[in-house]
Amino acid sequence: MPAPTTLLVLDADPPPRLGRLTGRARITHADDTTLAGKLPHADVLLVWDFTSHAVRAAWPGEGARPRWVHTASAGVDHLMCAELAASDTVVTNARGIFDQPIAEYVAALVLAMAKDLPRTLDLQRRHEWRHRESQRVAGTKACVVGSGPIGRAIAQYLKALGITTAIVGRTPRTGIHGPDDLNRLMARADWVISAAPLTADTHRMFDTRRFGVMQPSARFINVGRGQLVDESALAEALSKRWIAGAALDVFEHEPLPSDSPLWDAPGLVVSPHMSGDTVGWRDELSTQFVELYERWEAGKPLTNVVDKQRGYVPGH
Repeated sequence: MPAPTTLLVLDADPPPRLGRLTGRARITHADDTTLAGKLPHADVLLVWDFTSHAVRAAWPGEGARPRWVHTASAGVDHLMCAELAASDTVVTNARGIFDQPIAEYVAALVLAMAKDLPRTLDLQRRHEWRHRESQRVAGTKACVVGSGPIGRAIAQYLKALGITTAIVGRTPRTGIHGPDDLNRLMARADWVISAAPLTADTHRMFDTRRFGVMQPSARFINVGRGQLVDESALAEALSKRWIAGAALDVFEHEPLPSDSPLWDAPGLVVSPHMSGDTVGWRDELSTQFVELYERWEAGKPLTNVVDKQRGYVPGH
């Protein structure tokens, strides 16, 4: 009888719910300090701690490597290295879990900024009655950067609010603009939403030049990866009123240091990487992995397979 598959989990608290795999897999656990020593003995690696960079550091070491790696996140930049990209190991991600929650969050931010809700709450705390006019969102324009499921879900929600929405992706196709259209669309947009994967091409793509083409009345939202944005350039754009406001849910360094100037940047909404985290999201991630494991166990093709050169799941 063949030995059970060894499933190695790079842990985070709370741990994944893997009860359905009891007796079907030999489940072992690792943290950042023990991962390198356990990788050669694993058939499958579940990167439950998707904030860790331990996989990227440990993968180039000696010995065998898992045949399949799954990360409980949409992005794979935290684990991808040249050796993993060149290997035969299959990498899958949590595509599909975060689409709707992040789209809801972006829609909430758009409405909050248009209706000046942050200032309303601040005035309430100060017991100040100050009448203002707010912005109508219907009839405004949005540019969504990122044509994956999250970007498309965001566009769907914004369209429901009456916002004319254009999506920019890596390659132009029906309903999707290519990178050559980005500056033109940003220049016309009232809302620029970043939901792109982090790749060599997208690293700090939102820089001084890009913020400079935006309208002074426009607002910027990033729910993709913190490294997509030159944060000092954004802070400058806000302080000089090149743009009207911004909201960041992701940052180059997380947690955001308490002395970061972003905390006090005028017109900036800061949230702690929570746009996709709704009640029960960890259970959904666990269920998704178990279902993928059952496909792998049965010899069926895996879904959510990442193109390791591109850094995302292609073809949609």
